[in-house]
Amino acid sequence: MTIEIKKNADETIIEVVGRLDTITAPALDKTINEDIEGVKNLVLDFNGLEYISSAGLRVLLGAQKKMQKIGSMKVKNICEEVMDVFEMTGFADILVIE
Repeated sequence: MTIEIKKNADETIIEVVGRLDTITAPALDKTINEDIEGVKNLVLDFNGLEYISSAGLRVLLGAQKKMQKIGSMKVKNICEEVMDVFEMTGFADILVIE
């Protein structure tokens, strides 16, 4: 998995490519926790994300809870396989998805 961060004023865009699973989820969690200081809008761009496991879902849930207190979070560019996981787990109803 690779993570790229882009910052604009009060918005941070985190692009995730590859697989978000038990091995890679801690890296994304660390990145989010380090980069949401002072951020009003967090955008997770999953254009290159091909798989997400329950460990990845936990990271998203934690990020969503943190961002609800300080701003907003949205997820965009989700492939069909990842969207299926979001729908089956109810995350499609929890997350703001573009």
